Amino acid sequence: MTLIESAKQNQVRKEFEEVAKYEQVSVDFIMKGVASGEIVIPKNINRSLKIIRAVGKGLKTKINANIGTSPDHISIKEEIEKMNIAVKYGADAVMDLSTGGNLVNMRKEILEKSPVMVGTVPIYQVASQTVRAKKKITQMDSEMMFDVVEQQAQEGVDFMTIHCGVICETVAMLDRQPRLMGVVSRGGSFLVKWIKANKRENPYYEQYDRLLKIAKKYDITLSLGDGFRPGGNPDASDGPQLAELSILGELALRARKEGVQVMIEGPGHIPLDQIQSNVILAKRLTHNSPLYFLGPIVTDVAPGYDHISSAIGGAIAASYGVDFICYVTPSEHLRLPNVNDVKEGVIAARIAAHSADIVKNINGAKQWDYEMSKYRKERNWEKQKELALDPLKVEQERAKITPKLEDTCSMCGEFCSMREENENS
Repeated sequence: MTLIESAKQNQVRKEFEEVAKYEQVSVDFIMKGVASGEIVIPKNINRSLKIIRAVGKGLKTKINANIGTSPDHISIKEEIEKMNIAVKYGADAVMDLSTGGNLVNMRKEILEKSPVMVGTVPIYQVASQTVRAKKKITQMDSEMMFDVVEQQAQEGVDFMTIHCGVICETVAMLDRQPRLMGVVSRGGSFLVKWIKANKRENPYYEQYDRLLKIAKKYDITLSLGDGFRPGGNPDASDGPQLAELSILGELALRARKEGVQVMIEGPGHIPLDQIQSNVILAKRLTHNSPLYFLGPIVTDVAPGYDHISSAIGGAIAASYGVDFICYVTPSEHLRLPNVNDVKEGVIAARIAAHSADIVKNINGAKQWDYEMSKYRKERNWEKQKELALDPLKVEQERAKITPKLEDTCSMCGEFCSMREENENS
């Protein structure tokens, strides 16, 4: 029995209890959310997760960190180190986006060692195997597309990005409404090429019931991917993006009916003034499904600092209702991220998520800030370090003060307003 089915039949499971305890809400609240499809708990039945998290309405905004090899840089050891850093600094999930080396071994290592939920994009493996067989992307085998989904589900993957909305109709729309950036989603671009070359419908859409059957068997969460997400601000909120979103909303209802958990992926690159409308529209078209936004990045002119532009967009998007945000690292658009990039990306995303949680009145969010403010006034540096998103950073920065100041920082020193306030009170 899947989690949705259990929730609908009012059968309490340990997953519901663990999530409720972490979120400081009732088990009934979690179960109602799962039953309605407004909350998902990505957890494969073949996996024993140490840390179980839920994504959705009324819950803390969650963070995903992407890791994985590329054809030009293959090191399982390095990717595991990235995963460990991401989890250490607060990632609630990791996605293995590997396209280079032994993809099965890479995924096996991640699934064995990750304490948090793990996601994948199965079509990456399909494309990689096709190319290694000396074939073109347009020659991807439709049976292999489902075989790989089943294989990864058996291995224990908790959620999968499947680009079901890239269909003949939306591809034709894209041709009629050309973009500056075109298709920037790797999975989306593979399917666009395949559809055009074969003059056939997307197998994941055409045989969606088959996909649902696999997902239900392992209780994996489908993350319906946005293959037409805008890759630059000039393309934001266009016809192909919104048409795909509408299709994903219909597919979400079909999944819920079959007892399969679903979340919806969103853009991408969006200007500040379009974020609110994108979130509201996405929630409406997808029947309040949990939203998983990739950023969004709010300006295209900050390469090397896209973790900052993404955090700005992520904070705004989450404040309007996005439930899950994918981190962006400083190396986005430039190169494969290294370990430090991963840390910077996670911290930036966590700042965005927590900033939004304050606005959304998520349990504990305002209290966390209250406690930090209290200890700042008291100039209690140890307590501030304990409460900080990055305690090590606090410790390192305090260590740079010469001579060491016990109760102030070196910005104000003897003119510290907090010290004056306390002494005069």
